[in-house]
Amino acid sequence: MIVHRPSSERGRGQADWLDSRFSFSFAEYHDPAFMGFGPLRVINEDVIAPAGGFATHGHRDMEIITYVLSGALEHKDSTGGGSIIRPSEVQRMSAGSGIRHSEFNASDKESVHLLQIWIEPDKTGIAPGYEQKLFDPAGRDNRLQLVCAAKPREGALTIQQDAQVFAATLEAGKTIRHQLAPKRRCWLQIARGAVRLGDLALATGDGAAVTDQGEIVVEGVEAAEFLLFDLP
Repeated sequence: MIVHRPSSERGRGQADWLDSRFSFSFAEYHDPAFMGFGPLRVINEDVIAPAGGFATHGHRDMEIITYVLSGALEHKDSTGGGSIIRPSEVQRMSAGSGIRHSEFNASDKESVHLLQIWIEPDKTGIAPGYEQKLFDPAGRDNRLQLVCAAKPREGALTIQQDAQVFAATLEAGKTIRHQLAPKRRCWLQIARGAVRLGDLALATGDGAAVTDQGEIVVEGVEAAEFLLFDLP
């Protein structure tokens, strides 16, 4: 079964420095039909204006993944971690027993466009942690590139959940296939472009929840970039 989550139906949050779209219920936006998908709790698409950003705030017991589409995001946290995240880099922050961090647009001229993902961990109260890596863009050309996984493999960042996160860029007319193991589910999030998932047309900002299906087949309609979440 495939359930379509159109971009136009997502929640929205705005400030003078921020424009956000919420695939799942978040902050003041509440949709009982979209509270999350398995352990996948948040997919927020944020556009942060030059020099804007989130002041220091706290999190607990959440795996937070940041995927930058354009621009540069400056991160600082209470573990001493600090970096600038750019396209092709992925950051994982395990909030664990408690962490405080800030996120700001590193530029005073250009906006930063990103996806922030929250995944509920299978262990709570762990020591907070931080990890960031630059992934070769060629490694996701017309194929799935593993960027996060529960165990260290293929150079992926490690997360505290039995989940896999893949990134892909897909040309028009090309196809990517992914086999789902029994009792697994999948969420597809289109970052830009357009694809077909079976008979379903998906465009920028759309999502799709896939259950009870063995193979996922994604076909490029126009040049596209997407994330695929393989979940328990």
